Amino acid sequence: MSSSTGTILRTTRDIVSYYGLWTGEQFATPDGRLDLSAAIYRAVTGSTPNCFLDDEDMALLLIESNPDVIDAIRMVSAVLPTQPCTTEIAPGYEVPDYVEHVSNWACTAPVFADQPPTVSEVIGLLTRAADTADNLAGASPVRSAA
Repeated sequence: MSSSTGTILRTTRDIVSYYGLWTGEQFATPDGRLDLSAAIYRAVTGSTPNCFLDDEDMALLLIESNPDVIDAIRMVSAVLPTQPCTTEIAPGYEVPDYVEHVSNWACTAPVFADQPPTVSEVIGLLTRAADTADNLAGASPVRSAA
């Protein structure tokens, strides 16, 4: 995890607060609203590629190929109260799908709820994830007694 993950997540929080959160198809809308994973991408790169509007596969490739974006998405995933689903990438080999976990959480009503998290709840989650990232970056490694 990068020591700047907390800063990335606070920038993401500001982006979501200003532009709004998109919870529909694709990763973005023409009016600037972004899916949570796309907002993290924008916080890292400063841009929202056109493919976020209409090419989910290319958008996902851009998100997953940026290590700082994935570090921040994994931190958000870590503070969620659920575990990420897994995706089989080869027969018998599954990996956690952090992008799906984060994006799905933001657009799905939790059990016993009528609606997905509000923008305020998403902003709160981003703040908790940023604080957690900062705490982990400042923590010294645990040494085992030999």
